[in-house]
Amino acid sequence: MSQHFLLSRQAKTLSLASVFRMSDAEAETTFRQVRWSETDGEPVCPKCGGLDAYEYRRETGALQFECKACKAHFSITSGTLFASHKLPLRIYLAAIAIFINEVKGKSMLAMSRDLGLSYKAAFVLCHKMREAMAAEMRGRQLGGEVSVDGAYFGGYVKPANRLENRVDRRLAENRTGKRRVVVVIRQHGGDTLPAVFQSEAAAVGFIRSHVKPGTIVNADEASSWDSLHAKFEMKRINHGEAYSLNGACTNWAEEYFSRLRRGEIGHHHHISGPYLVRYAQEAAFREDARRVANGEHVTRVAELAMTNKPSVDFAGYWQRHKAA
Repeated sequence: MSQHFLLSRQAKTLSLASVFRMSDAEAETTFRQVRWSETDGEPVCPKCGGLDAYEYRRETGALQFECKACKAHFSITSGTLFASHKLPLRIYLAAIAIFINEVKGKSMLAMSRDLGLSYKAAFVLCHKMREAMAAEMRGRQLGGEVSVDGAYFGGYVKPANRLENRVDRRLAENRTGKRRVVVVIRQHGGDTLPAVFQSEAAAVGFIRSHVKPGTIVNADEASSWDSLHAKFEMKRINHGEAYSLNGACTNWAEEYFSRLRRGEIGHHHHISGPYLVRYAQEAAFREDARRVANGEHVTRVAELAMTNKPSVDFAGYWQRHKAA
């Protein structure tokens, strides 16, 4: 039997120990190289694009720049997902490494213990990394052959002890409104694209807009997918008979749901509805990168964080400037 990728030497190209051995200056250099790769780490003014800047440090030791052309002051993280950071960049690099090394997700409580942060600081930091992962899926179009399926997550309610007191949560009158369906489009041997809806039927428009014409779509026999026959060649599978039959299966989608479900049960335990889409996107990123070395994985998340604008969900969230 061949060795699992995660056990191989190729999977482990970055250790957490090597990150903590870095000095703050080395971590700054790493982030400079990631953000300004085209200028070999030399700062570029985010306001005017100027390439000539003074370098100085605040009383706290934080590295700052002043553009000689427009006099704007900026830092390595200005205008990025990590803008207005309070922690040293070495801690942010360590946080990304810790987050990536967990193949099914990272508990934010555990992250707070690992790095000595408050829970709310770990909560926001992890969600910003999920937002960075989601940026890679923006506008994604899938083709060839895909699987589509839906599964319910979040808003778990523990069943009553006695059978006569239990209720069927599948019925509309017994739902809390917090449990939502994650619908995923998974290209066979390719990328993953999830989204969150109130029902599978509500996802039909999403599927039509993100699946290329001429694509073969695999789905189960749920009536929600019947309308897709008008636009795509369909392969339907009755899971009451088999998981795969006559070339039809949704196993690619089920693999994704397995990762997301294990993350919910084993790490997060309770996922609130407004945040579910970020957890779904994180699971998709992890599933697509399951054969990628952790060092490359860390670099990619850092690049996404440094090339995307401040968080749409969490910039000012704890100060109640906005709600997630």
